[in-house]
Amino acid sequence: MRAYETTFIIKPDLEEEARNNILDRVKEIIDTNGGKVNEVDEWGDRNLAYEIKNYNTGYYTLIKFEGEAETIDEMERYFNLTDSVLRYLVIREDK
Repeated sequence: MRAYETTFIIKPDLEEEARNNILDRVKEIIDTNGGKVNEVDEWGDRNLAYEIKNYNTGYYTLIKFEGEAETIDEMERYFNLTDSVLRYLVIREDK
């Protein structure tokens, strides 16, 4: 398995329960595909560098995890289907 990290931005007006549901679903995707979550860091509301879908702020979350390519594919599919996710980025960490 390789080490990855993903950062995603959620709409700032989303309730805490809905944000937690998104985070739980991402963790579930990692676990279901044989990966392992190493660290979750919720940065909270931050200003965006530019406006995205009429939002100037967003709720940032960083997850460091280990997984395979299938994990990344499924995670990106979920992010693309979820309207509450404004942006995301998944990168592989070099060792």
